[in-house]
Amino acid sequence: KMDYTKSSKDAILKWLKQNLTEQRLSHSIGCAECAEELAKQFNLNEKKAYTAGLLHDCAKCFSKEESLSILKENFPDIGKDELCNHKTLHAPVSAYVAKTEFGVEDEEILSAIRWHTLGKLDMTDFEKIIFLADKIEPNTRDLEYRGKILKHLAKKGGLNDALLTCYKETIKSLVKRDLKICPLTIEIYNNLQK
Repeated sequence: KMDYTKSSKDAILKWLKQNLTEQRLSHSIGCAECAEELAKQFNLNEKKAYTAGLLHDCAKCFSKEESLSILKENFPDIGKDELCNHKTLHAPVSAYVAKTEFGVEDEEILSAIRWHTLGKLDMTDFEKIIFLADKIEPNTRDLEYRGKILKHLAKKGGLNDALLTCYKETIKSLVKRDLKICPLTIEIYNNLQK
């Protein structure tokens, strides 16, 4: 079986193939490999990072109704912030699926999956690398954007600079597309600016 789960890697991949689009599966594998590399770079647990990366989007293709129903039942304290954009619903739901479907009990993995889209204030280094791996994995992500982030990661103290750059780019992109910016995003951005 795979570390930190009750399932084998083959069983997990089979489930992901059945529940994700081909592109989303490719993204998940890319994220797992990227997370593993970042964990190595920042002296964190590589097997744990791989597991979190592989499962981070496992509920991405659930219907909005199914996601909301899982959230209502299992995350009674979920904030309005997270519910304001259907694109962020899958993060807590994926943490729930990682726990119930694959037996992941490690709190660090579950929290990293839970917060990989919006992020949160004062993320741990482990949460930061899963957040970043999701944004910069090479299989489906923009290479120019990836390059900007990797440049920061190569420097001393680069984790927070990389994170700040991510938030800057996200905010710019939301403004450009005339989309609502989640108050939490702005709060994290301001906090990283310090």
